[in-house]
Amino acid sequence: MQLDFSTLAPADAYRWLASTVTPRPIAWVCTLSADGKSNLAPFSFFQVISDEPPTLMVNTSVRDDGSVKDTLRNVRETGELVIHLVSAAQADAMNATAAWLPHGVSEIEHADLATVPSERVTPPRVLGAPVAFECQLAEIIPYPADKPSSYLIFARVLLAHVDDGVMRDERHVDPAKLDLVGRLGGTQYSYTRDTFNMIRPK
Repeated sequence: MQLDFSTLAPADAYRWLASTVTPRPIAWVCTLSADGKSNLAPFSFFQVISDEPPTLMVNTSVRDDGSVKDTLRNVRETGELVIHLVSAAQADAMNATAAWLPHGVSEIEHADLATVPSERVTPPRVLGAPVAFECQLAEIIPYPADKPSSYLIFARVLLAHVDDGVMRDERHVDPAKLDLVGRLGGTQYSYTRDTFNMIRPK
């Protein structure tokens, strides 16, 4: 089977990409608007893209009506965000924050989530998240530049909070204890519990 992406409608291109490039980690992003209203939203077009400087990338799509999501709007206004990884224990809560709520309505309150203050940035952290990265905006890139269908948020990591309960030792995270979920196609997700080892050749 071959797919000519130059002939596919955007929705079909998304469906094929999202169902084949899997599993994808989920960025659970907390931001505040300039007037202090909180937003919490999950994004599966997400990845670490640099270790020097330590930088994460989150892709926020443009809505069908041309409007942008509150996450992007807030990051533009404040330059701060907290990116959480999603454990299996918090999968339902993450899904609850994916609901389309009116602008200014807090997903944190909607999902009845507890938070704790961050140390380097203003947006709070979700209590119980296994990993949370406090980040400062590095750059926002519209893509494609001439007619953006998405905006790439490059977030420089200032401080990471790693739950002691997911550590194997002082230097290593235990993937089984981390117990993250990944995004597949459609409504499907996966666990990161089934792992194996391979030694890279010299």
